[in-house]
This record gives sequence, structure tokens and C-alpha cells, in this order.
Amino acid sequence: MAVTIQIPTALRGFTGRQGEVTVEAETAGAALAALAQAHPDIKQHLYQEGGTELRSFINVFVGEINIKKLKGLDTPVPSGGTIMLVPAIAGGASCGALGEASGRARQWKA
Repeated sequence: MAVTIQIPTALRGFTGRQGEVTVEAETAGAALAALAQAHPDIKQHLYQEGGTELRSFINVFVGEINIKKLKGLDTPVPSGGTIMLVPAIAGGASCGALGEASGRARQWKA
């Protein structure tokens, strides 16, 4: 069954700049394995060192539901379905730093 995997911008460098990759698979895990086989450089960014468990910061959605709330990598994907990869993003500024920055912005306007 054909399944489309949506690739986030941060990982497109490992898929030949493709925003979507179509693979043949019946589960989310099989789809990701097919993606990693077709684009080997992406594997290290999706899986932990053993190569079977997803990295904790990679969220995988079938439709609009995170597979962590379903059957994990065994979650079925319907023919013509879509899988979306969403890496978690960390960082940013603390609330104090945001307050300081907005205070400086007010000074510049004056």
C-alpha cells in the first residue's frame, strides 16, 4: 500500500530535499523502515543507536494522531494514508530574558 511520509524541513537534507516521500507499507514502522532504506542518511536522525527504537524527540503522526497514543510503530496506515514526522524543538529564552528583550525594544522605539 502506498503511504506518503511528510518530511520536515530540518530533515529534508537527508531525503534529497524532498518534502514528501512515498513508500509501500502497511504500518508506521514499516513505512519508516522503507524511508530509511531509500534514504540511509536519515536513519540516524530517526532511530536510537540500536536502530529499532525511535529517538525520543521524533514524533510520528498517522493522520492527526501521534502513534504513541495508538500502537506505536505497529500502528496501521491506510492505503493512500499520510505519515507526518515532527521533530520536537527545544530551546528559546527564559521568561526573564523575554522581558528584558521587550524592555529594550520599548527603549529603541522611544
